[in-house]
Amino acid sequence: MTAKYRLLALDMDGTLLNDEQLITPETAKWIQKAKNAGVYVCLSTGRAFRSALPYAEQLGLLTPMVTVNGSEVWRAPNQLYRRSLMDPQLVTKMHEMAIEYGIWFWAYSLNEVHKQDNWDGDVKNREWLKFGYSTEDNDIRHKVLMRLQDMGGLEVTNSSPYNLEINPLGVNKASGIKSVCKLLGINMSQVVAVGDSLNDLAVIQKAGLGVAMGNAQKTVKQEADVVVASNNEDGIAEVIQKYILSDAKISGDSVTVR
Repeated sequence: MTAKYRLLALDMDGTLLNDEQLITPETAKWIQKAKNAGVYVCLSTGRAFRSALPYAEQLGLLTPMVTVNGSEVWRAPNQLYRRSLMDPQLVTKMHEMAIEYGIWFWAYSLNEVHKQDNWDGDVKNREWLKFGYSTEDNDIRHKVLMRLQDMGGLEVTNSSPYNLEINPLGVNKASGIKSVCKLLGINMSQVVAVGDSLNDLAVIQKAGLGVAMGNAQKTVKQEADVVVASNNEDGIAEVIQKYILSDAKISGDSVTVR
C-alpha cells in the first residue's frame, strides 16, 4: 500500500534538534526509516540556508528545503527555487524601532546576519530576507508587535515566546511547503508538519497532519491535530512511528522533482 503521508516537514530548533542543538541517534534512525519507506523529509526552518545545511547533510537529505521561515525555498541543497525579499524601507523602520526601544535585533541579508555589533546602516545596497527582535519585556514586545501590524506588508511570527520574526507578508512556512509540494508533485493533504513555535503555525494548520512538540507554545498545541513528546524526548521519532510508518508495508514509490 502507498503511504498516506509522503512528506515530513520538520522545524529545526525546538523540534528536530534537542536543546543541545543536536539530532539524537534515535531521531536520526527513524528519519532514515522514513526515507527508506519513500517518505520525503524536508527541513522547514527559520534559520538561514548556511545554518541549516549541515543538518541536512548529516541526515543525507537531497530533498527540497524551506529556510528563513519561507523566504527561501530550495529545489535541492544549493539549488535555489525561489526567494522573497523584504522592502529595504521597512527594514530601516524596523531597525529604528529596535534602537528606540533599546532591544536586541537581528536581520538576515543574503550573505550575513546583521546585529548591533556589525550594523553599518547600508540597507539599500543589500537584499533582505528577515528581521527579528528579542526581549523578555512583555510590554515592550507587545508595543513593537502593535507597531509592526500598523506598518502593514509584514508577516509576524516568533521562534520563541520572547522574540518576534518578520518576513514579507504572505511568506511563511506554509507558503514554502506548498512550493515544495509543487516540486514533488504531491499536495498538502500528504504532508505531516511538525513544530513548536508560531512560525510553524501556518503550516501546521494547513498540512494533512499538523503536529506540535511537547515543548511547543500553547497556541501551537491548541491548533495542532496531535501533540507528541518534546524535542528532548525524541518527539520526531514518535511522529514517524505512530503516524507515518504505522502501516505494515509502505511502498517506496519514487516521486520526481519537477
